[in-house]
Amino acid sequence: MASAPSPPPPLPESVAAQEALLLTLLASRAYRQGTFTLASGRTSPHYVNCKPVSLSGLGLALLGRLLLPAVETDAAAVAGLTLGADPLVSAVALQAALEGRPLDALIVRKEAKGHGTGAWLEGPLPPAGARVTVLEDVVTSGGSALKAVRQLREASYVVERVVAIVDRQEGGAATLEAEGLHLRCLFPLEQVVATWSRQQLQQQPPALSTP
Repeated sequence: MASAPSPPPPLPESVAAQEALLLTLLASRAYRQGTFTLASGRTSPHYVNCKPVSLSGLGLALLGRLLLPAVETDAAAVAGLTLGADPLVSAVALQAALEGRPLDALIVRKEAKGHGTGAWLEGPLPPAGARVTVLEDVVTSGGSALKAVRQLREASYVVERVVAIVDRQEGGAATLEAEGLHLRCLFPLEQVVATWSRQQLQQQPPALSTP
């Protein structure tokens, strides 16, 4: 009879250890080097796709714990543009509930629903005038986050902060600031790249010694 699989190890207790583990996951699963065409049409040697991390059980647990402290304390909800932000808002709302903090999750559609109410927003909508923090997986130009912000502001919500996993450091922060938004991120791209580079060195076979 096959033995039951051993349970996964518990999450690290310290924030520093959780950040280190998440950074390791991002470097190994989300980051690639090569020649890539970005959504803006530009090419870049860096590619970051957080979904292999944000849609994993371990990644969700870490993101919920690490993103929640960056959410404004008086926010009624977290929201983000589908698809990248969907797991983020869910993870953060769940972590908030585990900590006894009232916080709901909203999903901002890329276009209005084509039937029924024609809604742009999905989820338990807070009352008009409530504060909402926008979550984003990767910020490049800031355009995706701004789409979410504009729909939320159109719905009469107060939006003044964007929280991202990775900032590619390509002008997104300045673009958001011009719209009255403060960007906070867990990691700048350069930190992910540095971790990836160390991983590549560790994976290289040792050099053969010459006689």
